[in-house]
Amino acid sequence: MLFPRAAGILLHPTSLPSRGGIGDLGPDAFRFVRWLADAGMKIWQVLPLGPTGYGDSPYQCFSAFAGNPLLIHVPDAAACGHEGISASAETCDFATVIPAKRARLNAWLDTLPYDDAVHRFVRQQESWLPDYALFMALKDVHSGAAWTSWERGAARREPEALHAWREALRPAIERCYKEQYVWFGQFHALRAACAAHDIQLMGDVPIFVAHDSADVWANPSLFKLNDDGSLIVQAGVPPDYFSATGQLWGNPLYDWDAMARDGFRWWIARMRAALAMFDLVRLDHFRGFEAFWEVPATDTTAVHGRWVQGPGAALFTALTSVLGPMPIIAENLGLITPEVEALRTQFGYPGMAILQFAFEDPASAFLPHRYERELAVYTGTHDNDTTIGWWQSTGTGDSTRLAEDLAREKAFARQYLHSEGHEIHWDMIRAAFASVANTALVPLQDVLGLGSATRMNLPGRPGGNWNFRFTWDQLPAAITTRLRELAQTYGR
Repeated sequence: MLFPRAAGILLHPTSLPSRGGIGDLGPDAFRFVRWLADAGMKIWQVLPLGPTGYGDSPYQCFSAFAGNPLLIHVPDAAACGHEGISASAETCDFATVIPAKRARLNAWLDTLPYDDAVHRFVRQQESWLPDYALFMALKDVHSGAAWTSWERGAARREPEALHAWREALRPAIERCYKEQYVWFGQFHALRAACAAHDIQLMGDVPIFVAHDSADVWANPSLFKLNDDGSLIVQAGVPPDYFSATGQLWGNPLYDWDAMARDGFRWWIARMRAALAMFDLVRLDHFRGFEAFWEVPATDTTAVHGRWVQGPGAALFTALTSVLGPMPIIAENLGLITPEVEALRTQFGYPGMAILQFAFEDPASAFLPHRYERELAVYTGTHDNDTTIGWWQSTGTGDSTRLAEDLAREKAFARQYLHSEGHEIHWDMIRAAFASVANTALVPLQDVLGLGSATRMNLPGRPGGNWNFRFTWDQLPAAITTRLRELAQTYGR
């Protein structure tokens, strides 16, 4: 699918300013849309928007279909006696925010009627919402424990047990229905505002889902699990730039044979839901659809995994036959083989190039003069350091590369960008915008020139991620004008 020449910003909604300690889908999100338009941007890319679980990661969600209730904007007038959340304006302290936000949200939801509009919404979402609402209610009853440790009837989804639990937990289930009704209402209002300002909303579909999720609990036959629901094998990636021992993600792996037997029904439903929400979709870890790194469930690193053949073209043929051509950008980073690239090009999905990786080798395909038009270029992604942090790195942090390697890399970057590095973030933005790649995306931290402390995620770090927030005083008119002029200069 052809993408028009455009530039955009990568910013997760949790990073927006707000009075609630965490960004949400309220007034500041609408203000951000207006800022994007003023800055000449055409795309707003977000991370996955599902309800977060382990490590507050948007890539470890309790559902691939539900919205994260922490993103619901609770009107100040509807606080129901609950005070605002005292928190830093620059970071999200999830340990403080989650219980406080949940208390305010629940108090407000309890004042809202369970009316015909909610009934209609539940019927429209019946393929996933009843299971999700029961799953979350059961988690609360079991003190947040993973579903594999629930009482047997609930864990094994015995029909009589589920019926009894649905009756016993009806108030919590109906509150969850209202929560998701409100979430989707606020989300679609924001998407309408994006459309009114000629901003395309770009979502993110992770290849894998969390083990402790309604998706796995409700569909255990589609995953490689033992009879008790525990993992047989888990997902990860081999040693790479980010980690000498690889990345161990802990997600269950799909039983692709079982999925193929029912025509990839679950994946068709997942992509249909994503395309109903977003104008564009970044498909995470595209490499894993051709072949994925399978690690024994008992391993503590990803070193001893193995490559296993994925569904390949069969999956995308099934998706396309039902959904038509899909506006997908394929995240083709890591150990990419000719077979992966053949699969991507067969279906016409643009790949990605990361400028922070471009200067490691003069022959790098990430150097702008080697780009093709159907490509999305980033200064960095949510998994990278900020551009300023990368430039200031001495090789003693997360990277597996040596200090002398980094010195050579930066010398080449100075030469290539014709830069002394004083405004390296703007030099990188200019290189991305000037390239022939049709899509250029920049994390907001790079527009603001922020350092490593504002990095969104450090792969492999169990905590302290995903908590960046910006403030409006960091976006003066001069930055807006400079970004808009670059977009105009390079036809974006």
